[in-house]
Amino acid sequence: MRRALVATNLPGPGAERLRSLLVAAGIESVLLVVDHEPTVDLVSAGRAKIRREGCDAVVGLGGGSAMDTGKAVAALATNEGDLFDYLEVVGRGRPLQARPLPFVAIPTTAGSGAEVTRNAVISVPAAKVKVSLRSPYLLPILTVLDPDLLVGLPQPVVACSGLDALSHLLEALVSCRANPLTDALGAEGLRRSARALRRAYTSGLHADTREDLMLASLCGGLCLANGGLGAVHGFAAPLGGMLHAPHGALCAALLGPVMEANLRALAEREPEHPARARYREIAEIVTGRHGAGADDGVAWVRDLCRALGVRGLGNHGLSAGDIPALVAKAKAASSMRGNPVQLSDEELGDIATHAL
Repeated sequence: MRRALVATNLPGPGAERLRSLLVAAGIESVLLVVDHEPTVDLVSAGRAKIRREGCDAVVGLGGGSAMDTGKAVAALATNEGDLFDYLEVVGRGRPLQARPLPFVAIPTTAGSGAEVTRNAVISVPAAKVKVSLRSPYLLPILTVLDPDLLVGLPQPVVACSGLDALSHLLEALVSCRANPLTDALGAEGLRRSARALRRAYTSGLHADTREDLMLASLCGGLCLANGGLGAVHGFAAPLGGMLHAPHGALCAALLGPVMEANLRALAEREPEHPARARYREIAEIVTGRHGAGADDGVAWVRDLCRALGVRGLGNHGLSAGDIPALVAKAKAASSMRGNPVQLSDEELGDIATHAL
């Protein structure tokens, strides 16, 4: 590494501190400011900048948007063609042919898990949807986790990022692609999230709380990358393109309704499905009560979301008239394939209605 592109949503002292450390190591750097969620245009501009400046590596510093932008720019810098050649759903979905430039991830929030995933989520405004650039090559070559980087995180960001991590853990634990390794990571991450998130929001980011949140986010990223997600993120992908709202806020509004819909569908159509027992295990972890039932887990999630000020999707601009189009898009989302039970259009519509 001789000249790095620093993709960051912290263009002030945080980025300058990193750049000074790079200089001390003999590495020049240029900034790519990520002031919104990654879009096709931002990634294309990043590729142009990296080629113009002669960069040979990328560092992502910040939240999930900085991570995903950095990963996508690093990939596009070494692969020819248009970004749409490689995007899923709205693109051609072709595999990357060349390894990306080396990418280093330094998260300063605790939610997306993007520092350990094999995809980058990109917004496509023209299609009003978020989709993934996906490849094993997108794994960072190095991830730096420092809980002290969470110091000073605004309360709304604590809530949104923490609820994003919680949704990753909850969905991965009941995913049809769950496996013993993601089960272990998911349970550990869920324990840390359950004991830390409310405390972080109401009492501040103390040292033990920061560590719990950052490790919960890490576990969530590893789980989603290796065990899949479900209907919450199946909805969140198109909603991210339709509404101007933080990803974590969208996931939080959907968590309770999706859990309830899954439990009803499993009881009616697949009463022996292992996900029913898994929902009971989740309830025991989050409530801390042996013998807690699945409904207790749903109630805990709903209470946490209220305590963290989660608003319904209607407050972010979704209307009842938007629901049919949302359902059609959600069905095509890759995350929906991990849901423990296939949900009907009517059930999906009910979820969106109850999340309003």
